[in-house]
Amino acid sequence: MSGYTFWIVLIGIIAVAIAVLLFVYPRGSRGRRVFNWSWRIALLLVVAGFLHYTLPQHDIVRIVGTYQERQDLSDWTRIFWANPDDQSTGLINRDVQFIQAVTSNGKERVYRNEDTGWSWPPYFKFDTANLLARAQDMISTSEAPKWAVVTHYGWRNIYFSSFPNAVAIKPVAGPDVAIIPWFNIVFFIVLALILFMIRRMWLQFRERSIDPVLDDAGEVWDGVEERAGMAADEVRGVWGRLRAWLLTWRGRPRS
Repeated sequence: MSGYTFWIVLIGIIAVAIAVLLFVYPRGSRGRRVFNWSWRIALLLVVAGFLHYTLPQHDIVRIVGTYQERQDLSDWTRIFWANPDDQSTGLINRDVQFIQAVTSNGKERVYRNEDTGWSWPPYFKFDTANLLARAQDMISTSEAPKWAVVTHYGWRNIYFSSFPNAVAIKPVAGPDVAIIPWFNIVFFIVLALILFMIRRMWLQFRERSIDPVLDDAGEVWDGVEERAGMAADEVRGVWGRLRAWLLTWRGRPRS
């Protein structure tokens, strides 16, 4: 099963499970309330995970080596590899460059070095060869360390064989340099403003367009109920007079 097929099937299974749970738990029940909170929390976790994977992160490391290795791209973990062009989506394996590094406390870091091209995430990285040359120029030993800040996105997972993708390497004075994530700060400020504006627009749209329609529909429904009640009272009155007339015949003697 290819990577895209796996994720499509997984999303389909989740959608079917949600539909079944909505059918099993009626509206207003305790199970429906628990389900509503559960899917909201799950959605929040998915969005948070997506942003954490996609937004740039920074590591201060000492580069110790580079290498190239052929990677299999035919399984469901293909989503963790870049697709810089249309041709790369049809490949089942390809050579990938890696950058090895060590942090100041001795933890290993391994980054892949792939172009993102015009695909997602939109880093528009086309300088894989230049980044490799920069990384090789920064290789140093523990006796004479050269420290660099590696900007990357993605996750390192040894079980899924996924690696963060390095998008920039810059030398720094030492391992204790403070890196301020300006892009992420600006991104979240803009995102908060956009969400605030969308909410304001929705509230105004609801107040001007939806609420009047609902009020009119409620008035119409009240009128329908009132007319239906009057019709029912009239029917009951006619039936009562007819029943009383029939009862008068029961009391008459037969000739």
